[in-house]
This record gives sequence, structure tokens and C-alpha cells, in this order.
Amino acid sequence: MNLTVDIGNSGTKIGLFNKNEPVQFLHFKPTASVPWKKMVAQYQINNAIICSVAKDSGKKIPKVLGTQIKTIYLSENTIVPISNNYKTPKTLGKDRLASAVGGNALFPKKNVLVIQAGTCITFDMVNAKGQYLGGAISPGLMMRFKALHTFTGKLPLVTPENINYRLGTTTQQSILSGVINGMSDEIDSAIEDYRHKYKSLKVIITGGDAYFFESQLKNEIFAKPNLVLYGLNKILEYNVKSKG
Repeated sequence: MNLTVDIGNSGTKIGLFNKNEPVQFLHFKPTASVPWKKMVAQYQINNAIICSVAKDSGKKIPKVLGTQIKTIYLSENTIVPISNNYKTPKTLGKDRLASAVGGNALFPKKNVLVIQAGTCITFDMVNAKGQYLGGAISPGLMMRFKALHTFTGKLPLVTPENINYRLGTTTQQSILSGVINGMSDEIDSAIEDYRHKYKSLKVIITGGDAYFFESQLKNEIFAKPNLVLYGLNKILEYNVKSKG
């Protein structure tokens, strides 16, 4: 059994796979205690891979991983089943790389744009040759709400919710419309730009805030929750096979 771990700013996501088949997905908040030993024993984990973009990720990684279980800590030196053409691979977010691998696995030999809607919104492009080309990063949903509240004197901190309007008739509605519709427009515009350059483009959206945009976007997209975990498992399987 494979264990995939994605430690992010909004918590820890875990995927359990029987080779390439998903068995279970779990999500723990940043303050939650993860029952690592119980999980490892219950599912008889043989191999694990850890991807982290959190500042204090070292404190969250259990000792059982890396000592009792063969564990890969995803880095710029890890071999992956796509070519990484990023000019600064050391600075590339490991979740971005994993999502790109996942997108390539879903649509092999296709041009694929992966959009992650989480703490940040990221765009990652893999071409039909299986080459990761790079992308873009901009503030995510909550980051924009917090910025409006923090850098103004009177605007409230708004909780995100699904909306179906452009015209806000209250300050809260105006903020929701500005942020959510603004992000949707940003995503649609980016997709159009990529479509002009890359033929037959497949677009995947993932991440904790993806559901706010699935119905808002004008472009055809594929929603794939846990894409990072799928990508991590592909990387893990690739390394296990490479090492015999």
C-alpha cells in the first residue's frame, strides 16, 4: 500500500493507494493530530511520499516515515515521469509539480493546464510532449478577502460563499462579487490565453476552493479533487519501478 502526504498551509491531506488505485483520502486541519502509527499499521504501508509547502512541515512528519517505511521527500532531485523545464526547479512548489504529474497522467500526450485554487491560485502547464513548462501564481480566495479587510479601515472580513450575481447591493455582497467574480474572470481569461497557444487544451481545476468556481467559469474544465495526491502516487510508483 502506498501513502501519499501533502502538507500545505491549510492542513495535511493524505491519500492511500493500492498501487494506482485510490483506497481512501483524508484531510486534517493544521491543528489536528494525525494518527500516523495507527494508519501505517492498519493499511500495511510499504512506500510513502511526502510533499510539503508549509513552513513548519518538519514538525509534522512522523518518525515512522523514513525509518520503518521507504519514504520519498519530494524535492527538485526526485525523478518524476515528466520533464521539468522550470528554470528554477528548487523554488518550484512541490504541490505544483505533483499536480502537473497528475494532470499529465490523466491526459497523457495532451496539452494540459492545471489550476489549483487554494491558499494561492496557481496555473501549471504541461505540453503534449510531457514537458512541464511553468505557469503563474496569484493570491487565493481567502488571501484576497483578508487583504481587503486588513488594508482598509472599514471593510469587513467576509466568509466566502457561492454566489450567482454580479451586482452587490450590500458591502458584503459587493466584496463577494468583486473577489469571486474577479477570480473567475481571471481564470477564464488565462484559460483563453493558453487555448490560443496550445491546441486541444485540457483544463483541470483542483484545490480546496475549486468548487466556488466550477459553475462560474465559461470554459470547459475537469474538476479533479485530490489531484496532488494522485500525482504524488504516480511519482512514488515511478520511483519504486525505477529502483526495481
